[in-house]
Amino acid sequence: MFRRDMIRAGVAAGAATIAGCAGESTRPAFEEGFEDGIGDWESGAAVGPEVELSEFEWEFGVSASEAASGDHSLRIWNEGDYDDGVTWGVHPVSIESGQAYEITVSAQFWSESESFNTLRDAVMRLGPQPPDAEGDFPQPGVNRTALGETSYGGLREPPWLADGWREYRIVWTTPELSTDTLHVALGHAVIWEGDATHYVDDISVEFEER
Repeated sequence: MFRRDMIRAGVAAGAATIAGCAGESTRPAFEEGFEDGIGDWESGAAVGPEVELSEFEWEFGVSASEAASGDHSLRIWNEGDYDDGVTWGVHPVSIESGQAYEITVSAQFWSESESFNTLRDAVMRLGPQPPDAEGDFPQPGVNRTALGETSYGGLREPPWLADGWREYRIVWTTPELSTDTLHVALGHAVIWEGDATHYVDDISVEFEER
């Protein structure tokens, strides 16, 4: 388990390399199940301007308590005292520049139980830059898959829609990319007061040239 002040290595270190071709145009670029530890994952967090970030508490690390497959997953805990804040993990993914793609990102998110009350939102993002603020993720209830070509892909949707593991998915239709590194980020945003723990597992990023 890593506290926020223990994860400060540069995000650019160790970008994931494209793993080859699954078909003529579809390429599995990145997969993560956290079986080998935290690797090059970075933690990040943001909270509203009325609260100093140093006062917002979160934890981020690999855990064997829950797993969608294998024995481990990413555990993210954050406090809810301020009725605000978001905590995420981010990892670089290498890509061939000068191309436009349809990129599919999927991941399994764990919730303790099914509930009609939304205490957290699950957040996902894929784009040329890593997130730096809560506004870098979509607005609540938005999955940008339906928007066509956009500057980044992402979603913000409620967890607790199922007891245990549930898949979340985005499809990002990109413009022609001028970068050779993208950043995939996943985490949770505080909606209602109360501390909460969630797990993330079986992350997959697949590329298809347009």
